[in-house]
Amino acid sequence: MTERCDLLITNVHAATMDPSLPGAYGAVEDAAVAVTGNKIVWIGPRRELPETAADLVIDGEGQWLTPGLIDCHTHLVYGGHRASEFARRLGGESYEDVARAGGGILSTVRATRAASAEELYHAAEPRLKALMSEGVTTLEIKSGYGLDLDNELKQLRVARRLAQHYPVNILTTCLAAHALPPEYDGRADEYIDLVCNEILPAVVREQLADAVDMFCENIAFSVEQCQRVISAARKLDLPVKVHAEQLASTGATKMAACAGALSVEHIEYITDEDVAAMAESGTAAVLLPGAFYTLKETRVPPVDKLRAAGVPMAISTDLNPGSCPIASLRLMMNMGCNLFGLTPAEALAGVTRSAARALGICCSRGVLRPGLRADMALWPMETPDQLAYEVGALKPAEMFLGGQHVTAG
Repeated sequence: MTERCDLLITNVHAATMDPSLPGAYGAVEDAAVAVTGNKIVWIGPRRELPETAADLVIDGEGQWLTPGLIDCHTHLVYGGHRASEFARRLGGESYEDVARAGGGILSTVRATRAASAEELYHAAEPRLKALMSEGVTTLEIKSGYGLDLDNELKQLRVARRLAQHYPVNILTTCLAAHALPPEYDGRADEYIDLVCNEILPAVVREQLADAVDMFCENIAFSVEQCQRVISAARKLDLPVKVHAEQLASTGATKMAACAGALSVEHIEYITDEDVAAMAESGTAAVLLPGAFYTLKETRVPPVDKLRAAGVPMAISTDLNPGSCPIASLRLMMNMGCNLFGLTPAEALAGVTRSAARALGICCSRGVLRPGLRADMALWPMETPDQLAYEVGALKPAEMFLGGQHVTAG
């Protein structure tokens, strides 16, 4: 009996990233992939493909098929730029020095508040296109440059609008607890009241966020204040993520893991106890080598310990105007290998299945497997190692979003 499907890709090698399959990439050479609707319905060696008729058949010409890439930590919607701060840091000032002098996040807050939604949308478009051109089919966009009710909602609405007009999956995260706005100077607890009692409920009413994040650092909010945000998010049935241990060890990672956070992000200063807590809770580690590089940090995340404990390690751009104005997830893969000691296979896992884990969507994306969404990228390369090795020239030959052919970027 002939099986029917909407899309059949043959003569292709599949880096499935399925950990249940042998090898670092879960590779299936000389494979075929069948798609019906928006999901994969069959994948395996071409010689084992049942008799199948398809509305569209694509010859993969011996190229490699991977899951669509996932950028699980971006601040893509913002106003202005901070090129002058880049020059100041080159002159010897630290990130903390710039922030305490009124620059840093608050500089972008001023520019974002001053910008209209239309201006933010058009400013974000080239960044989004750059990521899509590298095979990104899913990304997260955080707020956190509004720091008041109206402007936080403005950022999140712009992020949702981008998803309506571009062939890409966008998840949004409310990061209202990103920095203390100037009008609340010296009144951090009162600002946390605003976040918990007004901003988060409004975000939920408009269905503008898929998760809640917070910046738990000595230049931002304390563990106790972030615990209040987590409690508020839980009452609203929103999962949480935490920026933690980027600049110092604060105890935020253990707190987040014990609270069941999807991910903890940055984590250069985590301890053995933190690693154990993440392993026990299943919380993903999000590594952000671009910020490490831009800020000239020297403390490397303990990748060996995370690996040994079985903690999922995602990689992301942290695309933002201050600590990582770099719209290249593929470059982050390369940096993850060169700066943090990941293998090329771990780097690809970091932007597919582990990134999906960090966003709470691993039940639908991040691996090529029957029953999961057919978000895929076809690459003209001889080995998947090239994705972490070669930056710039190597682009996807074809991209598919939910089984539909889309244009990259």
